[in-house]
Amino acid sequence: MGGVCAGRVVVVTGAGRGLGRAHALAFAAEGARVVVNDVGAALDGSGGSGGPAADVVEEIRAGGGEAVADGEDVADWRGAGRLVAHAVEEFGRLDVLVNNAGILRDRMLVSLDEAEWDAVLRVHLKGHAAPLHHAAAYWRAQGKAGHRVDARVINTSSGAGLLGSVGQGSYSTAKAGILGLTLVAAAELARYGVTVNAIAPAARTRMTERAFAEAMVVPRDGGFDTMAPENVSPLVVWLGSAESAEVSGRVFEVDGGRIVVADGWRPGPSVDQGRRWSPGELGAVVPELLAKAAPPEPVYGS
Repeated sequence: MGGVCAGRVVVVTGAGRGLGRAHALAFAAEGARVVVNDVGAALDGSGGSGGPAADVVEEIRAGGGEAVADGEDVADWRGAGRLVAHAVEEFGRLDVLVNNAGILRDRMLVSLDEAEWDAVLRVHLKGHAAPLHHAAAYWRAQGKAGHRVDARVINTSSGAGLLGSVGQGSYSTAKAGILGLTLVAAAELARYGVTVNAIAPAARTRMTERAFAEAMVVPRDGGFDTMAPENVSPLVVWLGSAESAEVSGRVFEVDGGRIVVADGWRPGPSVDQGRRWSPGELGAVVPELLAKAAPPEPVYGS
């Protein structure tokens, strides 16, 4: 199969449903060989089944593509290592890692318990870091062995990570952490021929159908479905292609037909008097700085 990713080997985590499924199918349509990783868990992370990943693999193969299912837990450090090894053993190499797996356990902060907090950060944040670590180690070894590396990592953050979201303290924290991880990885892995970017998608998934039910309704008039997960995948596929070699350390918001480059934190108005401030002096200084600064974007749900 031809396409912008012809011959590339791609791992997509959380690829049994929703955005991950759409990404896996889109990569396959562009000629990639795909490792469809999914533990088949419920929305809150409980349980597990090989069915969703196997179904996506069958769909890819029915379309003439190449794919294998993988059921490793990406938030398990050794399991993530086995996932990377599976791709290399099955297809001889790894070119692209799409970190997408996630769960939801929404609670207001005063109601959030420790287990819920730990579960969300484990799947989202550690579930990005562990596969990234093992993929990076593989690519570094390839470079040291004299092989040319032209690899890609696409991480999945969220508007909640960029702006915060009421009732999603753990999710927002994990997604913000993924942004920090993306920036560090992009800087560290450039020497090995690896680019690292992140997306903040808005689309209909098991998570958003519950949290934002009204906004996720499918249009009844047959018009453009702005929340279809398939709308997000073209950018992910392009970022995974050889064409994106000059793009790294960037964050893209994407939904419907809209792609936005997120600017992120950057220095704003400042003042420096060349000595230590006293608390009493700052009552006039801080309001003046804030008056010069752009107002913050509102937190989702506020």
